[in-house]
Amino acid sequence: MAAAAIISADGKDVLLARRPSNVDQGGLWEFPGGKLAPYETGLEALKRELHEELGIEIRRAQPLIRIHHEYPDKHILLDVWQVKDFLGEPFGREGQAVRWVPMDELFSYPFPAANLPILRAVKLPSEYLITDEESDEALFDSRLERALKEDGIRLVQLRAKQLDDDAYVARARRALELCRKYGARLVLNSEPELLERVEADGVHLTSARLMTLERRPISEDKWLSASTHDKAQLDQAARIGCDFVTLSPLRTTPSHPEVPPIGWHDFQQLVERAGMPVYALGGMTRHDASHARAVGAQGIASIRDFWQ
Repeated sequence: MAAAAIISADGKDVLLARRPSNVDQGGLWEFPGGKLAPYETGLEALKRELHEELGIEIRRAQPLIRIHHEYPDKHILLDVWQVKDFLGEPFGREGQAVRWVPMDELFSYPFPAANLPILRAVKLPSEYLITDEESDEALFDSRLERALKEDGIRLVQLRAKQLDDDAYVARARRALELCRKYGARLVLNSEPELLERVEADGVHLTSARLMTLERRPISEDKWLSASTHDKAQLDQAARIGCDFVTLSPLRTTPSHPEVPPIGWHDFQQLVERAGMPVYALGGMTRHDASHARAVGAQGIASIRDFWQ
């Protein structure tokens, strides 16, 4: 099935449709779309379905996420596209209820279970900044503000392995203030307990920490991400309820030249079954963003390209 995350012109709202009461999972809200006809691609099906259901014409769309989901009686594949450029004003052409919903209110609507990963993907940006190991605090602050203000970064992971807990907390509080100023989210590359000292938006787990957990270590109202490098770690991230992950290294990197790169082909195969947003990491630059989206990634994560 093909589905669309249709975003308003100002980027603040998403269009939802309510399933008719007389069909499977009737009354729940969903992202508009429908089944593929024989020989149709996902995008071709989406263009047809959105015209039939909503009376709009897609001008431009890009892949967002592909979701395999097992219901008790069937397996479904959702091929989800993000649509920001379209002609017409959407309405329920088949009598169904449709509604523009603010991003921050999406989780208050009841959805079929297969739609839940789409909620995370819709709310996440395509660029994920991982901060560098900066020793100069003033330089750290200026580089972070430049990334937020000039480059439009809206998701930041605070990585500072060389700092002790108190120094890390002090940096995190300043970083959080800057992120709040520019409407960005901050996740802490630290132990989950540090959320008690810093009101950040979530926590990022190392792959080693990830594999020790039996359950999600933070509340559902915080973002949980993790570093992954293979299928076993992706499966574990899904098992404990991570909201998104990085998958690396896609290319050989100067920091870990001994680690074999995944490469685009294997990356795509791993992302296909991840069931959550995945950021490509390892030698990524903004020039790779479109390619990453085309093979199923949420976008790219980087230290060097975004920080320096």
